[in-house]
Amino acid sequence: MPIFFAREIERGEHVGLRTRVTEAWQRLAGVNAAAGDAAKGQRKTAMLPSILTPYNHGRVGQNATPKPTPANLRKFAETPVARRAINVVKDKVASMDWKIRVRRGYSTADVPEAEARMQVLRRCLEEPNAGDSFRTLIEQVLEDLLVGGFGAVEMEATGDADRPFHLWAVDGATIEIDGTWNGDAAKPRYAQSRGAVGTSLGTQNRTPLRDDELMYLRLNPRSHTLFGLGRLEVAFETVNQFLSANRYAGRLASNSVVQYALWLNEATPEQHDRLIRWWQDEIEGTGRVPLLSCEQKPEVLRFAGGTDADLRIQWQEFLLRMIANAFELPPMLLGMQADVNRSTAGEMADEAFQSAVVPVAKLVAEHITRDLFAKKLGWREFEFTFNDLESRDEMQELQIQTELLKAGVLSIDEVREMRGLPKLVTAEVA
Repeated sequence: MPIFFAREIERGEHVGLRTRVTEAWQRLAGVNAAAGDAAKGQRKTAMLPSILTPYNHGRVGQNATPKPTPANLRKFAETPVARRAINVVKDKVASMDWKIRVRRGYSTADVPEAEARMQVLRRCLEEPNAGDSFRTLIEQVLEDLLVGGFGAVEMEATGDADRPFHLWAVDGATIEIDGTWNGDAAKPRYAQSRGAVGTSLGTQNRTPLRDDELMYLRLNPRSHTLFGLGRLEVAFETVNQFLSANRYAGRLASNSVVQYALWLNEATPEQHDRLIRWWQDEIEGTGRVPLLSCEQKPEVLRFAGGTDADLRIQWQEFLLRMIANAFELPPMLLGMQADVNRSTAGEMADEAFQSAVVPVAKLVAEHITRDLFAKKLGWREFEFTFNDLESRDEMQELQIQTELLKAGVLSIDEVREMRGLPKLVTAEVA
């Protein structure tokens, strides 16, 4: 692995300075600064490598497997039905309120400077880099996660106690995974393929990334492959069939598809040609009333029934239901409201939240807790959680918390923490 070897030599040139910065940082905030460009926290991955590098097989060097995502997958994500299904999940998760708290098994009293460190983590997540907020960052990750089953975030330590890390969204389709990685934190586990700067298109180079430098999210992980399975990947064939049926119905409705023919009985070829030329030259497009005089009346032959059934509406509705199933959503959220009433709409919305939104939100929260807080910073005492996962009904949640408060099961500060509010500050009376 010559590229990885060169990278390790490059990282070892400033060991003294890095060590001094790390020790000073740990004394101030107790942060385990990761190796790498910790003094600067600069980005290693490319922002848009897929624009410069077309996908291809047969890369040599590292034992890495490329993600076999079809080229049309991104285009399908821009179609109305697929975009609606993606946005139902992505917008809900990205707009959720979130908090950082002490993990179970730890207490605030036992964690040194717990409140100050949680404020540092929240401030860094709200402004992960110079150009993104938490929402814009997480929306990019969720987009890749739902489309292709891959979501990637680069994590770089800065050495600054007030801003210990930077985060950047990475195109998950360009990430390769080393299947022979043995868990050694010093060895690269991932690599990003991108076009080399100053070279021709298609020339490949890779940026190696250690396990504590890249947060890689997999949707639907499986044992026979290193990669996840996106919901749009599951619906790929169905979306393709729906687009074909929709295009055919559009051509049919706009009269660009011939639906009937004229039958002229016992007419010679010369008479056919004269009638066609006369129709095209004198009648077609003029709005005139054609006058025909012949022994037998021309007969109209229809190729279809001439009704809405020719548009294959029922077939398109079936495909919409299949797409909704692939995204674990009720068809109601994709515009299928024929069999929905007031009594079932609420249950379907709750089902969509529990089956489509909650698993994705918990997956993101677990990776932030494990990869960023624990592996990158060494702060295993804290966890990232979304506040809106337990209950969608605000009145139901309020009633439960009120009853628990009356029974003495929860305190006021505990209820405020559940709702993402700070604790009450009470003045001490002498």
